Amino acid sequence: MITARPGLDPELSELLADMPLMSQLSPEVLAQLRRLPSAPVESLLAHRQVERREVTVPAKDGAPIPLSVFSPADTDRTTAAPCVYWMHGGGMVMGDRFSQIDIPLEWLDEFGAVVVSVDYRLAPEATGTTLVDDCYQGLLWVAEHSAELGIDPARIVVAGASAGGGLAAGVTLLARDLGTPAIAAQMLICPMLDHRGTSTSSRQYADGPGVWTREMNEFGWRCVLGDLTDDEIPVYVSPSLAGDLSGLPTTYVDTGSAEVFRDEDADYATRIWAAGGQAELHVWAGGFHGFDALYPQARISATARRTRTDWLARVLPPASAA
Repeated sequence: MITARPGLDPELSELLADMPLMSQLSPEVLAQLRRLPSAPVESLLAHRQVERREVTVPAKDGAPIPLSVFSPADTDRTTAAPCVYWMHGGGMVMGDRFSQIDIPLEWLDEFGAVVVSVDYRLAPEATGTTLVDDCYQGLLWVAEHSAELGIDPARIVVAGASAGGGLAAGVTLLARDLGTPAIAAQMLICPMLDHRGTSTSSRQYADGPGVWTREMNEFGWRCVLGDLTDDEIPVYVSPSLAGDLSGLPTTYVDTGSAEVFRDEDADYATRIWAAGGQAELHVWAGGFHGFDALYPQARISATARRTRTDWLARVLPPASAA
C-alpha cells in the first residue's frame, strides 16, 4: 500500500484537526449519520431575496422525486435566467437536496440563476441506475417547464459535488446519448466517477481516517452497485467506464491533490480533451475531499469557489429574451 501522500494545505490542516474523522463506513454508522440534522437551508435564504418552490416529479417507476426551486425574487426580469441543476454529495448513500446548497446559491447571487436541487433516492435502498435516472427525470422536468420557471433552456448547467458530481457526469452522458435535454455546461466538483478504485490516489488514501477514504468509497459503491457484475455496470452509473467522451458540453472539473478522487477526476478531463472536447481542470494543492464545502472560509476554498464562478461567467451563453 502506498504511504506517501501530498501534504495538506496548512490552513486546511489546522481546521481539519478539530474534525472527527472516520476510516470506514458500515450500515450501522450510515444509519447514525442519516439521523443527523439536514443542512439549514433557511439560514442560507434569510439574507437573500429568493422565491422558493417545492415540486414533486415522477420517477421512471412512478416514485416521487422532490425538487427545490430557488429563484431570484425580482419581478422586472426581461431575459430568461440561466439555471443550475444541482445534485448533492454524500457518497450516494446520504445527504439531501439541501446538502452543499450554499455552492449553487452563490450563482443565484452572481448570475441571477434559478437553482434547482434534486432529492434523488439513495443507496443501498436504491441501486443501479435508479439514482442517475431520478436526476435525469428531474432535469427533463426543468427543461420542459423552462418557460414557467423563467429559465433559458439554452443556459442550463448541470452541477454537483462528490457523489453529485458523478451523477452530474452520468446525467450529462445520458442526455447526450438520448439527445435531450440541451446542457450548456457541466460543473463536476470533486466528482465520484469510478467504482473500480484502482488509481494511485485511491490507494494513497486508504488505511487511515479521513474525510472520504478508499474504504468509505468502496462501501458507497457496493451500496449503489448491489448485485451488478462488472460487465453489467452502466457508464451512466460509473462514468469513468465511458469509452466515448465526445459530444459533451464544456466541462469544469476540480479536485484536491490530497484526496481519493484526484486521479480519476484528472483522467476524466484528460479523456474529454482526447475526444476533442473542452474541459477545464483544477487540482487544488493540499486540498482534501470537499474542502471548500466544509471550510468555505479558508483562503484556498475562497479561491476555488471564485474560480468556478469566473469559469461560469466565461462559458454561459449570452442571455436570450424571455
